[in-house]
Parts: sequence; C-alpha cells; structure tokens
Amino acid sequence: MFNGLRTKGEPLRDGDSVVLFDRKDREYLKTLRAGETISIRGGTIAVDDLLGKPDGISVRSTLKERFVVLRPTLERLIPNLPRKAQVIYPKDLALILMWGDVFPGATVVEAGVGPGALTLALLRAVGPQGRVISFELREEHARAAQRNVERYYGEAPQWTLELRDVSEGLRDIEADRIFLDLPEPWRQTDLAWRALRPGGIFVGYVPTVLQVKGFVDSLKEHGGFACIDTIEALVRYWHVKDMSVRPQHRMVAHTGFVTAARRIEPLEQPTPRAEGV
Repeated sequence: MFNGLRTKGEPLRDGDSVVLFDRKDREYLKTLRAGETISIRGGTIAVDDLLGKPDGISVRSTLKERFVVLRPTLERLIPNLPRKAQVIYPKDLALILMWGDVFPGATVVEAGVGPGALTLALLRAVGPQGRVISFELREEHARAAQRNVERYYGEAPQWTLELRDVSEGLRDIEADRIFLDLPEPWRQTDLAWRALRPGGIFVGYVPTVLQVKGFVDSLKEHGGFACIDTIEALVRYWHVKDMSVRPQHRMVAHTGFVTAARRIEPLEQPTPRAEGV
C-alpha cells in the first residue's frame, strides 16, 4: 500500500511500495513481497532483509552496489507510475490541489483519470471523510487507474470510478470541486456550474493555449464564474556540489495549463453554449 508520509515511522512491511535510490539518485519503484528478491541493475536484494527495517535503510545488492530504500512520497511515486497514458506531473498536481483548494471531507469530481495520478492526490487530500468521483470513457485507462489506486493507495471506500461520459454524471451530482483533464473542458462549463455548490471551484487542465482560450471564453461568456486564473509551472532543479552551484542542464518546462474559476450566482440565468461551440 502507498502510505507516503502517513507511515509515522513504521518499519517496512510486506506489500509496501518503495523507491530505491542508487548513488546517482536514479529511482527504482518496487513492491516488497516476503520471500522474493528484487532484481536491480544486474544484482538482487532479498526482500526479507528489508522487512521490519526502518524507512530510509541503506542496503547493498549482490553486486555490492549501495541503495537507499524509502517509501515513496506522492511526488516521487507519480513519475514512476505504471502507465500507458500521460500522467499529470507533480508540479501541475501541486497547482491543481492548491488552486482547486481541495480540503478534507470535500466531494470532488474528476474526469479523464489516465493512470490515476490526480486520483491518488485527490484521495489523500479529501481524506477518509471525503468523496472522489471519477469518470473515464476508456476502459483500459480505468483499469490502469484502478490497479494503481489499489496498489499504491490501498482500500479507498471513498472513491467511485464510473466508466461513462462526465456529461452524464454531472447531471445528478452535487460537488465542492470539479477537475477536468479533457481536451474540450468548455463543453462541460454549464453542467459544472449546475453541479457545483455555491462558491465551488471548477478546474480545467489542458496542454495548449488554444484550449485555454476556449475554456476561459466559455467561463466568461457563461456568467456564472469569477476569479478566473490560468497558470503554468516551470520547474528548474539546481546542481549543488562543493563549489559548483548552477542550474541543472535540463528542466521540467511546459506540460500543461491549469485554469481555475469560482462558481458565483450570475445576474442573469446562464445560457449554455450551443453544441459544438
């Protein structure tokens, strides 16, 4: 189970997911299974030698290569998730959670689950008293998200995954927050307004400026949204070693735009956009 920072110093257990870091900080996501061995960089490590040991232990493989073993934080887990679809990267998840103001106990809706990166973040943010309702049209992606949640989060009774169009689902839901990772989020603007509680937040995640333009225009034309912000995050890591302090040669540049808006009561009853606009 993915425990992240919730382990409170508990020793490593059978079934835990861990990340092994080598001397160059390369990462290897593994699952601990009693009686088995971990194959890594040509060598092996006996899992039984790790069970019961503290998080952060250092071990050596049969090739004498040293590794540090840690349960993954969410930031470390997401880029290593098994997937066939693109994940939402940690830098964008941070924006989504903050601008979306996800809080414990909230009821949130997401559409376009992919491998479940946002799902994992939302489940942890709303906590056991909250509710996450996910919509996905592609069965393959839904299965992948289900596997990742089961493997890296564990039991999630507060999560519902529906294999259908979010347009249908929003008609009978009342939510605090709505998150869409879809190519045309503007098609759901009016439905999202009707599904959101007063003051709720609607967030769209899209990769291109043309999609941003279409989404923001729909929010403004609708009349039922305010506090509209569009942002992106560019993350630059730094190399710090001895007297050498400089930016790393590569950075995590553009991945997507996050647009967030608050639901308000308009002066006039909102008029839905015409189909296909």
